[in-house]
Parts: sequence; structure tokens; C-alpha cells
Amino acid sequence: MFANICNPDARGAPSPPEHPACKSVSVLYFARSAELAGLRCETLSVPREITSLQLWEEIVKAHPRLAVIRDQVVFAVRQEYVLLGDQLLVLQPGDEVAIIPPISGG
Repeated sequence: MFANICNPDARGAPSPPEHPACKSVSVLYFARSAELAGLRCETLSVPREITSLQLWEEIVKAHPRLAVIRDQVVFAVRQEYVLLGDQLLVLQPGDEVAIIPPISGG
């Protein structure tokens, strides 16, 4: 996850203060995405300015099994749907990113 900028020491040593260009965001996983990721929420440090596709790619780097739902997932940032692509996101500390796979039922 942008280890060279946001997480310069990924060996488990105490983390230095967050790089000014990076922000901690809450990632929420629902339904199948939670099953694939193995958790329901986490905090990730990512660049403050990042495209929606780059953000998704960073999440998939952390949880490679999520790649199988890429074409079906609904992605939301601050409770607003976002298309995966070149849309630039300007993230604030504590922003929520939701990974919502298709939900069937009736």
C-alpha cells in the first residue's frame, strides 16, 4: 500500500507519524467482500489524492482474493457511489470507503 510513501517500515516496527501526503481511511467490507477479505473493517493509509481505481488496487493488494469481484463490486467513498476509473479522490482523515458486492435476494 504505497509502502514507500505511506508505510515506510512494513516490518512491524513502530510507525513514524503519517506522511503528510497520506491519510488514514476506514475501509468497510460487506457481504462477499467481507468473506473474501476475512474482516469487516480496517484502517488503511493511502495517498490523500488517489484515483478510485488506484484506491481499489491498493485494497486488492492488501486482500488479493477481492480481485474476483472487481467487475461486480459497488465502491463508495463518503457514502457516495464511485466508478472505478480515473476519477480523482481527495481523501480526508477518517473518510469511509465501502466495498459492496452485489447482493441477491428478493
